[in-house]
Order: sequence, then C-alpha cells, then structure tokens
Amino acid sequence: MQELHDAPLAPLTTFRLGGPATRLVTATTDDEVVAVVREADATGTPLLLIGGGSNLVIGDKGFDGTALRIATQGFALDGTRLELAAGEVWSDAVARTVEAGLAGIECLAGIPGSAGATPIQNVGAYGQEVSATITEVVAYDRRTGETVTIPNADCDFSYRHSRFKADPHRFVVLRVRFALEDAGGMSAPIKYAETARALGVEPGDRVPAATARETVLALRAGKGMVLDPDDHDTWSAGSFFTNPILEREQYEEFLGRVRDRLGPDVTPPAFPTGDHGRVKTSAAWLIDKAGFTKGYGSGPARISTKHTLALTNRGEATTEDLLALAREVVAGVRDAFGVTLVNEPVTVGVSL
Repeated sequence: MQELHDAPLAPLTTFRLGGPATRLVTATTDDEVVAVVREADATGTPLLLIGGGSNLVIGDKGFDGTALRIATQGFALDGTRLELAAGEVWSDAVARTVEAGLAGIECLAGIPGSAGATPIQNVGAYGQEVSATITEVVAYDRRTGETVTIPNADCDFSYRHSRFKADPHRFVVLRVRFALEDAGGMSAPIKYAETARALGVEPGDRVPAATARETVLALRAGKGMVLDPDDHDTWSAGSFFTNPILEREQYEEFLGRVRDRLGPDVTPPAFPTGDHGRVKTSAAWLIDKAGFTKGYGSGPARISTKHTLALTNRGEATTEDLLALAREVVAGVRDAFGVTLVNEPVTVGVSL
C-alpha cells in the first residue's frame, strides 16, 4: 500500500476539483482494501472511497480523514462469465469483452470510472444498464465485518440507484460478476433510438458488437463524454443531473408549465417507466428550455459547449464555482417547470 499525507485529491477526479485529504492510501488488493476500511471503522476515522473519481464533487477544503483509492486489478473471463476487480478501468473492461466477441455491455463504452462503481450507480447509457448483466456483487459489509456475496435480486437496482447507493456507508464493493452473451460477435439488441439511428438500423436489431461500441464512443465524444485532458468539456462528471421521474399528477402539472412557457405545440420528451404511471423526462431538455444553453456561464465553471447536461471546469474553477452554477441551474429549472433536478455525482463535504 502507498500512504500519503495532506495529499491532493483533485488529480484523482475527472472534475480536477477539491482540496487535499488528511491521509490518502492506495490499495492494490482486496485484503488491503478491507484492512484500511476496518482500521478506519475501528478508530472512528472518516473514510472516503475513490475509484476512477468520475462521480465525485469534493469540497475545496478537502477531506479530513482517510481517502482510500481502490486500485485493485483483475479481469477474469470464463466463457460468458466475467469477474472484475473493483479497481479495473471500466472502459478498458468493456473493450476487452467486445474483443472477446461478447455482448451485453458494449453500449456502456467510454463511461469513465472503475468497475466497482458501476453497481452502486447502476450505470447505464444508450439503452443498457449494468443491472441487466450483473449476477452478483462481492462486497465488504462494514456493519457485520464480513465479506459477502450479494446476488442481483438483492441489489435493489433501479434507475441510477441500488442498495449500495441507498446505504452508502455500509458496503465496499470488491468484485463485480457479470453474465454476458455469446451472440457470435454481434451486439445485444439495440434499444436506444439515437444509437439505432446512428447505426442505420431499427431498434431491436443487432450489429457487430465492435461497431456498436465504436458508434457509442463517437456519440459520447460528440457530447464531450469521453475523457480528453485537452478538452475542458470533459473536465466534468458526465451527466450532472439524473433524468427526473415524475408521478402522473406531477407530470400533468409539468405539461401545463410547458404549455404556458413554450406554447401549446411543444411536447417535452416523455418515457413511460411502467411503474404506476410514472413518466421519465429529459434533464438536458429541461435545462436547455429553462435558458441554460450549451456553453452557458461566464466564470471558470460553465455548462459544456457540447451537452447541456454536463457542468465543466474550464481550468481554473473551484468546487464552489461549480456548485454555484449547479444551484443556478436547479433554481432556474424549478422556477420554469416546477421540477427539481437531482445531482448524479456524490458530493463530499459540500451539498447543493
């Protein structure tokens, strides 16, 4: 294990924001991860877990405690069964499964971060979610002091949510296991309309998995969602807000607000969830129609020039600059449409 004191955390995040940690430990094995967590719990030391840092907003004052960087490695493929160590780079793992001719996570290409974070957030994009292929999660249970294996059915997966996110201080993910599909090198059926259009196929069709991955990477890059140190549009956490899911009455009220603001002929994006009439709408659409267009802002934190859903550090921002912009967007969307946006990244030492 490597241990540093008064260690900068900003370089470990895709926002490149945040102050130092009192102590930073880098663990490269599951046993090391568990040992650091047990030590912190035994001494009552605050603990911050860091994987790829793509979903963290750390306060300018930093973190007064132990920051544990999980840098474990392990990619094990047995037929269609895949096991990833929590510290594996997710985008690299996706590429390797596609090279092996397997389907199931090819449309999750280019998503930054580590494998261990994927079940926490139930990572999803372009018609796929990890919950569809995860079979079980191996985690250290801080409540019982034991390493446990949690089957998919007990992970409580839902849109960008899981039992791990609901109880963030209980489990430390060590391994994630998946069941992929051998479709002869073809992708899973294409579900997302934008992906299907880009591929020139109909939803439900299959294409070569490598083609699906490359197409998704191109779509993401066009929105500034593929990490590039020279492109400040990628100095972000990707989508900063989740797509709102509205109850039927909320949705009807929202439609009324849309008509009043934009006219009777404007119809917002709507995706039925199949859950008691609830409807999901687009956070990006709400942000844009509330007046926060691409590139919005005059300070060092601005909306991406490529996608309204990404808030970005233009190079000299502080976390407080970013939060000020986020709060402005949340207030503007609420005033315009009566919908309160919820941040997707985890905040550390700060809040909206």
